[in-house]
Amino acid sequence: MDRPSFFLYDSNIAKTAVGPSIQTYNLFGESRDLPDVVHCETIAARSVLHNWEFAPHRHARLHQILLIERGGGEASLEGQGYALRPRRVVNVPVGHIHGFSFKRGTQGWVVTFAAEMLDQVLTPAEGLRQVLAHSVVVRGTPQIRMAMEQIFAEFAGRRFARAHVLRSLASVLIGLVAREIAAHGKAREGAMNVDYLDRFEALLEQHFLEHWTVADYADALSITPTHLTRLTRTATGHAASHLIVDRIVREARRNLVYTNLPVSTIAYALGFDDPAYFSRVFAAATGLSPRAYRAKIHKAA
Repeated sequence: MDRPSFFLYDSNIAKTAVGPSIQTYNLFGESRDLPDVVHCETIAARSVLHNWEFAPHRHARLHQILLIERGGGEASLEGQGYALRPRRVVNVPVGHIHGFSFKRGTQGWVVTFAAEMLDQVLTPAEGLRQVLAHSVVVRGTPQIRMAMEQIFAEFAGRRFARAHVLRSLASVLIGLVAREIAAHGKAREGAMNVDYLDRFEALLEQHFLEHWTVADYADALSITPTHLTRLTRTATGHAASHLIVDRIVREARRNLVYTNLPVSTIAYALGFDDPAYFSRVFAAATGLSPRAYRAKIHKAA
C-alpha cells in the first residue's frame, strides 16, 4: 500500500510489454525486498502522508495483511471493489494490484512479508499457498488481532531471538488468515496433488504470453493433458484450458483498467496476432468487448 516517492525501484513487472502504468513498488526503495523478517506499520502512519489515498499498484515480492481497527474506506483488489469496515482483514498476495481510499483517522495495522519468508513457513502439502493466493477482505477474529499485536510488539523490540520469534508469530498470523479465507469460501479446497498445481501455476506465469496449450503444460509436467485437467478441476472447479485463458484475460483486464493503451496494442503485447481475435476471446470470457469493458469500468469510477 505504498506510494512512488517512497519505494519505486527497477522491476521487470513494471516494465512489461503492456506498458509501465501499473507500477511495482518496494517498501524502502531498495533492490532487496525487505531488510527485516517482516515490516510493520500502522495504517495511519503512511496514510497521513498521502491524504489517505493509495493509487493502484503492486509489489513484486511482498505479501501484505491489513487489519482495520476503526474507521474504514474502500479497497480495490485486482479491479474488484470492497468496502472496509472495522474488524475486517485485507489479504494482498504477491503481485496483485491493490489500492486504498481510507476515511481520515482510520486506525489499523499492516504487516508485510517477503515472498522468501512465506516460502520458509508454508508447507506445500498443507494447501495454504493456494488459499492465500486470493485478494480478499474477510472477517477479522480476536485471534488475528492478538497475533497482529504480538508481531508489532516483537517488531518494535531488539531482544534476543527476535527474528525467530517474528517468523513464528508471522506463521501463526498467516495460518489464521488462511483459515478465515477458507472458512468463508473464498478459496476452493481440493484433493489434488499440490506439487503439480504449484508447478502448473509457476509455468502459467512464465508462459501465458506464449499461448501454451494444455498439452504444452502437461508435457512440461510429464503428465497427460487429461490428468492435468482432472487435477485442476478437483482443485479449482475449472479445466486447465479455462485457467490458461483466464490468466490471459486477467492480464488484459488489468491493462484495460490501469492503462490507456489502445486495445490493439494490448492485444499484440499479450501475444495475439489479430486484435479482432483477441476481442472475441475477451468477450467470450467476460461478456463484454475490451472497449465496452474499459468504458464500463471508467464510468463506474
